[in-house]
Amino acid sequence: MAEVILVVNSKVGLHARPAALFVQTASKFKSAITVWNGEKRANAKSMLNLLTLGVLSGTAIRVTAEGEDAEQALAALVELNATNFGEPA
Repeated sequence: MAEVILVVNSKVGLHARPAALFVQTASKFKSAITVWNGEKRANAKSMLNLLTLGVLSGTAIRVTAEGEDAEQALAALVELNATNFGEPA
């Protein structure tokens, strides 16, 4: 299993548009991807699950991936977060 910690800097956190982009990116991979906000966890390929985490701007989340393309999946999600989900900084 691969794992990364991301600090979400989107102004709205993982809500609406950023969450949709996160789900779209995660869904491109075969690996099972899980997002953790404290003790709460969600399937990264489910918009509804992801929104239930209540990730606000500045929150550190843990993202784990398990499967044949786990490293590539996490790299893509790290890149998405690094570009602030396509929003201006």
